[in-house]
Amino acid sequence: MLSFLNPQTLIAVAGLIGVIGIVFAETGLFFGFFLPGDSLLFTAGLLASEHHLPLVWLLIGTFVAAVIGDSVGYAFGKKIGPAIFTKENSVLFNKEHISRAQHFYEKHGKKTIILARFLPIIRTFAPIVAGVGMMPYKVFLTFNIIGAFLWTWGMVLLGYVFGSLIPNPDRYIIPMVIVIIVVSATPTLREIFRKRI
Repeated sequence: MLSFLNPQTLIAVAGLIGVIGIVFAETGLFFGFFLPGDSLLFTAGLLASEHHLPLVWLLIGTFVAAVIGDSVGYAFGKKIGPAIFTKENSVLFNKEHISRAQHFYEKHGKKTIILARFLPIIRTFAPIVAGVGMMPYKVFLTFNIIGAFLWTWGMVLLGYVFGSLIPNPDRYIIPMVIVIIVVSATPTLREIFRKRI
């Protein structure tokens, strides 16, 4: 993992505001797909258990950032529409990410907005695809709020409980982060592998 994407490094440098900003960027900006959302939230929760971050503000802030982020992604997709599928690939944009999110959306429907929260890359592009597909915003917002709550509170509290139960949890951060990254990436990698067979 690149050092600047290491959750511990990000949290140490950016603090609570940085964690909230990164959650917003990963969910709201199409170039935020490379940010470590799951592992960042887990690590933030673990550090909150050691009183390095305020748990209540962490839960509230990341939840609000995730809801607003997805809403920004939805608005972007709704405004740009089908033109996004003809946009040329660049360093920050790859049509394959949009196509993958669209395929996931077609397969799982509205619940994609919830399920996508737990899938890297899909998480960033699902709200854009929902906007492109003109999903009614009230419907989108409902699933957005549910998904944001389950994802942010689930990952943060998982890290918090782990940190509260395990002595000297700092020594386990890197192994746990690796496990979370592998588990998070498995569905996406399985889908890519299945397509290539």
